[in-house]
Amino acid sequence: QLDSVYIFTDIKIQHEEWNKKWPKIKSVYSNIEDLPKALQLDIKRHNQDSIAMSFITVNEMVSTNNLNQLEPTFMYTQIFKDIILGMEHGNQAIKHFTAYCRNNNSVSQKNIDRFEKEYHAQSAIWWYTFPFDIYSMLNYGLRIMDADIFITMGFFLRDLHEQIQQLYEQQFSAYGGKSFVVYRGQGLMKSDFEKLQKTKGGLISFNNFLSTSKDKEVSLEFAQCASTKPNTVGILFIMFIDPRIKSTPFATIKEMSHFRGEDEILFSMHTVFRVNEIKQMDNNNQLYQVELQLTSDDDQQLRLLTDRIREDADGDNGWERLGDLLLQIGQFNKAEKLYNVLLEQTSDAGEKANYYVCLGYTRNQQGDYEKAIWYFEQALKIQEQDLPSNDPLLATSYNNIGNVYDKTGEYSKALSFYEKALEIRENILPSNHSSLATSYNNIGLVYKNMGEHQKALSSHEKAFEIYQKCLPSNHPSLATS
Repeated sequence: QLDSVYIFTDIKIQHEEWNKKWPKIKSVYSNIEDLPKALQLDIKRHNQDSIAMSFITVNEMVSTNNLNQLEPTFMYTQIFKDIILGMEHGNQAIKHFTAYCRNNNSVSQKNIDRFEKEYHAQSAIWWYTFPFDIYSMLNYGLRIMDADIFITMGFFLRDLHEQIQQLYEQQFSAYGGKSFVVYRGQGLMKSDFEKLQKTKGGLISFNNFLSTSKDKEVSLEFAQCASTKPNTVGILFIMFIDPRIKSTPFATIKEMSHFRGEDEILFSMHTVFRVNEIKQMDNNNQLYQVELQLTSDDDQQLRLLTDRIREDADGDNGWERLGDLLLQIGQFNKAEKLYNVLLEQTSDAGEKANYYVCLGYTRNQQGDYEKAIWYFEQALKIQEQDLPSNDPLLATSYNNIGNVYDKTGEYSKALSFYEKALEIRENILPSNHSSLATSYNNIGLVYKNMGEHQKALSSHEKAFEIYQKCLPSNHPSLATS
């Protein structure tokens, strides 16, 4: 999408008249040296405006039981941040990243070669601020929740976070325990600003690494410039920071930055603030100041929310947790990409079977039943070779395949697999276990679809009897039965 137009000519032109007719014409230049400076400044403004944010209202924080009601980016970046901080990345990760850049033509060959030769963990901030499109790639990935970019850039995200953490610890004593204020000027689409207005008292998270300044006037200029764009509201964020709060590290980076002259304070990714005041700054509803307070580790509402997200993202390792979360929030294409990468990287039979199951689930949810059955069968082949005949994972796989055959109307096959699952569960589970009730319900539904209503009723009655024994009287499964 075209954002801006710049004109270079040696003929003096009344730019103001053109701008009224074509708002995307930013300026007309007769001096060639002025043009790259203007481009660089406007690229920075565009990057400021495009950073991914999430808004969590007070009501959404109170009701944390249903994660589907929360913005996916909030959960996604919370879990992803946990993952990258706990993973090790070898030198091969840099080669994977540069290969990705070359394949996608996203960066100049010269800069890719330079990055491959010169990059090291202690240069992460310099490369982040260098005009190399890393900032833009991260913004893009977090805005559309692109699993490819996250996996490829995981090493860089961790290095950048750790360098900020190191600087925070080195600079901590200089703050003297006193709170201070930083600023950020940017534009918000009107639809996002409406979300922000509803978030007063709630939380806002900046899902990328967050660039701020101690210079209010410079930040205000960014906000004022953004306010002139159509469908955009200029925002001056005023952020109150207590340096003793260690929930998210931050640091003054002017000694490490490519741009040494800028007094920039950089926060690590997924910094969460509480929204305090929203005040209008002009008369045409185009410019506002928003006061934010950095949240602390003992913020009870935030802790309850993040604990709930972490509980729901299950898995033995970080990437599995991320995949599980993607499935839960309906990001099936991204989950499939992630599981295919994990499948290629592992030689462990148990992990392969697990990833095949996850891939089968993504295809099942998307209605691609033929491919779903293929994935589930690949998992079953591995499990039948590696596991005892009464292992509960086999019952789960039989159940998965039966479920897909039920959806495709192949009821005899569905019944066969459901009965295999039931047989294992009857042998290994107590008689009042809810998984037995699930199996009886599945079999009852197949019999109903086959028109054998007496058998269907018998199966559902068995399920109901078990549910009565193992569930509280107000459980929804009892009502369904």
